[in-house]
Amino acid sequence: MPQTMVLHGDLELRARVRPLVEPDDAEWVNVARDLDTWPGAREAARLRMRGEGAHHARKLYSLTVLADERDREALREMVAHGIQVRVAAAPFLQGTAFIDRRTMILTGPASPASGHRDRTYTMSTEPALVSGAYALFEAAWETATDLAAFLAPGRPHIDAQARAVLRTLGSGMTDMAAARELGMSLRTYRRRVAELLVVLGADSRFQAGLRAGELGLTRG
Repeated sequence: MPQTMVLHGDLELRARVRPLVEPDDAEWVNVARDLDTWPGAREAARLRMRGEGAHHARKLYSLTVLADERDREALREMVAHGIQVRVAAAPFLQGTAFIDRRTMILTGPASPASGHRDRTYTMSTEPALVSGAYALFEAAWETATDLAAFLAPGRPHIDAQARAVLRTLGSGMTDMAAARELGMSLRTYRRRVAELLVVLGADSRFQAGLRAGELGLTRG
């Protein structure tokens, strides 16, 4: 079998992946934008939760996965059954999966009309490619935030306008220029900045930017 191949559609993907993930001790690592980046991802997670395999699974998602309350509940259920879940501030363009650190699968783009039906997947067992990509995953995992921290009651919640103000803090713009870009008065802009410092528990604008970045509040 070639070390790298292109799989066409969901059926071929499932046929190739099923034998690899059936053992309960198979490690499954998944990087995705949301719970539906992979076809059948929700059902696959439920199957893992029923067996011992949950303790060998890690899932890293983009912030968009937290937008829907039903999805947040699904994530809580995964964690309750032993699956490790973290959330990254940076968006992911495509799904990536690793099985036992020996096999890597990358999703191709899906057309808006057909969804997953015409999607292609690149599957590789090339050691250099898999190990290199896995190292990148580990780096992203280490800097991501545990799901429990993101959903903690004490985590700051800010509105869309506050997010826009946060982005200007790291842009290098003067207060006047930032206020003009956001369509508010200089006084209002500075008041919003002061409010953000309090909400984020920061002593300076620079510290506020760092704190917001850690929490992923500048995204979304």
